[in-house]
Amino acid sequence: MHFSIEIILFFFSMIEVNELYMRRCFQLAKRGLGYVAPNPMVGAVIVGPDGRIIGEGYHRQWGGPHAEVNAVASVADKSLLASSTIYVSLEPCSHYGKTPPCAKLLIDHKIPKVVVACNDPFPEVAGRGFQMLREAGAEVVTGVLEAEGWELNRRFFTFHTRKRPYIILKWAQTADGFMAAASDERLLISSSESMALVHQLRAQESAIMVGTNTVLADNPSLTVRDYAGKNPLRIVVDRRLRIPCSAKLLSDGGKTLVFCEIMPEKNDNENVAYIQAPFDDNGVNIHFIMEVLYQRQVQSLVVEGGPSLLRSFLSAGLVDECRVEVNASLFAMNGLESPKPVGRCVERFQIGNNVVTRFRQ
Repeated sequence: MHFSIEIILFFFSMIEVNELYMRRCFQLAKRGLGYVAPNPMVGAVIVGPDGRIIGEGYHRQWGGPHAEVNAVASVADKSLLASSTIYVSLEPCSHYGKTPPCAKLLIDHKIPKVVVACNDPFPEVAGRGFQMLREAGAEVVTGVLEAEGWELNRRFFTFHTRKRPYIILKWAQTADGFMAAASDERLLISSSESMALVHQLRAQESAIMVGTNTVLADNPSLTVRDYAGKNPLRIVVDRRLRIPCSAKLLSDGGKTLVFCEIMPEKNDNENVAYIQAPFDDNGVNIHFIMEVLYQRQVQSLVVEGGPSLLRSFLSAGLVDECRVEVNASLFAMNGLESPKPVGRCVERFQIGNNVVTRFRQ
C-alpha cells in the first residue's frame, strides 16, 4: 500500500496540531495542583471549525466543575460546538459523582470529535467515557502525548493502579553523606532558598510523614508557610507515645494521624487520630500504613523523617521518588548516614549554594 506525500504530510501535521493543543491542556491542568486531589488534574481546550481556540477550562478544586464543564461554559457562541473539537488531558468521566458525567455533557452539545491523552483508571470510568462518546457517534482519538499525561497525573494513576499513595522520600545531607552530626550539634544543611522549595512540595502533596525522633528533636509544624497552598495531612510514627501533647503537631489545630503500638487511654483532640499499627524489630509495618492511607484517599505522601524511617520505605520497596538536597560545602565527618537513593536521575538543579537531585523509580 502506497501513500502520496500529501497524505503523509497531512498525517504528521495533524499529529503536531493535536500535540500543540494537548500541551495547552496540560498547562491549564497544572493550575489545579494541590487543590483537586483526590481528583486528577485535568485541562480542556475547545477548537472551533476554523482552528482557533474558542473555549478553555480546567478542574479548579475538588468537588467543583470538571475541566470540560468549564471549557464548554467559556464558549461564547455555543452553536460552534457542534462543529468543534475538544482536547482533554484525561478521559471524560461517565458516572454521577460530585458532578454529572462530562461525557454526557459533550454528547448533549453534539461535539463531534474528542482528543484525549490518557485513559482514566478510576473503576467508575475506565473506558466507559470513551464508550459513551463513540456510541453517540463522536470520533474519539486517544493516546496523544500519553506519557506526558501520565507524568502530570502520576499521583492519581499510582493511587488507582497500585492502591497506595505516590511516595516521595526527601532528605538533606552533607557533602560526605550525613543527615546529622554524631554530637548534639545541629547541622544547618538546607538553605533559606531550599526551605521555600520544601514548603512548595508540602503544598502540592496530600500528606507528610515523620518519625518520633524528628518530632522530639525539631518540634516541626510541617505546615505550608512560604508558599500558597493547603497544609498537608501530618502523619507521625510514635510507637510508644513518646511525643508530648504540647508538640506542635498535636496542639496547633491541624490534622494529624499518629500510628502507635499501644493506643492512648484517652484522646480529647478531635484533630488528632491515633491508629494502632503492627510493629516489629524493624519498626512499623509500612504496608499497613499504606493501606490506611489508601482507604483515607491520600494520593501522595512526602516522607521527611530520619534515616531509619526513610530506610524502612526503601526496604519495603515503597518508593516512587527520592529528592536529595546536598550541601557541597558542609562536612560532618561522622554521624547519621543518609540512605542511598534509588531510581534514575530525572532532574538536578542548584538552589542557593545547594544542589537538589530527583530520582525516579
